[in-house]
Amino acid sequence: MKTIIKKIITFIVTVLLVTLFVFIAFELIPGDAATARLGINATPEALMALREEMGLTRPFFIRYFSWLGSFFFGDMGISYSYGVSVRSMLASKLPITLTLTLISFIMVVAISIPIGVFSSKYEDRPGIKIIDVAGQLTMSVPPFFLGIIVTYVFGMLLHLFVPGGFVSYDVDFGKFLSYLFFPAVAIALPKAAMSTKLLKTSILSERKLDYVRTAFSRGNSTMDVMYKHVLKNAIIPVITFLGMTLADIVAGSLVIEQVFSIPGYGRLLISSIANRDYPVVQAIIAIIAMIVIVINLIVDILYQILDPRMREGR
Repeated sequence: MKTIIKKIITFIVTVLLVTLFVFIAFELIPGDAATARLGINATPEALMALREEMGLTRPFFIRYFSWLGSFFFGDMGISYSYGVSVRSMLASKLPITLTLTLISFIMVVAISIPIGVFSSKYEDRPGIKIIDVAGQLTMSVPPFFLGIIVTYVFGMLLHLFVPGGFVSYDVDFGKFLSYLFFPAVAIALPKAAMSTKLLKTSILSERKLDYVRTAFSRGNSTMDVMYKHVLKNAIIPVITFLGMTLADIVAGSLVIEQVFSIPGYGRLLISSIANRDYPVVQAIIAIIAMIVIVINLIVDILYQILDPRMREGR
């Protein structure tokens, strides 16, 4: 219980620090939202009037705590660029980024666990060495560059999808999912390669322990030992890694959205930074930070549940 309380406190402090740093960053960057809207040729009087209207002339900490209080009550403010509720803007784009994240995570699990088990079982075969080398190469490629490769190969050469094209989920959900498939591949492959290697290493380490030899001495088959004993223990660090991977995928989705021109949180974040649209940027970063921290909190709790050695007092 103490550990969970500490994690929750850490969660709150981290969110506060992240949002505070975002505010500070915009204070240090030359220019502001009023200049971005009116242009550099605007008169000082017009700029001052607009700054007054936007509340930019108020002291820094008054603006910060005013926004923070409103944010935690669900009021994310009004977009400087679009003049609409930030909450409504983010709500319309949440299904896009969320779906891309979920598809990518499902791919990681579906690829890494079967291949990890298979490669550990037949580790000495020549074909497994090829899998290992392919995994090492995939891990070394950044997702955004892999996204460019996927776009070129599957979009421009094989014409399996239209680069830059997009079908909204509220127009045709099936086409929406099919378009997100290839961006998800670019996100998932490096993470799946890492997870596969971790699972293989974990299984091979477990197979060397005494309890495995004891299980064999009792007449258990190789299949029973693998799935009832070895995999049960070897999967624990993998589950933890997959949880952390999910947090990475959330952040990776924002980058891949730029490569594939997906109108999710990533593209909105970049355009809002360019336009000094503070409310939108602050809301997106706060939400992403909260999602990542919550995932890590759940992973920590799950790890303590799965591994008795990590529980308090054990």
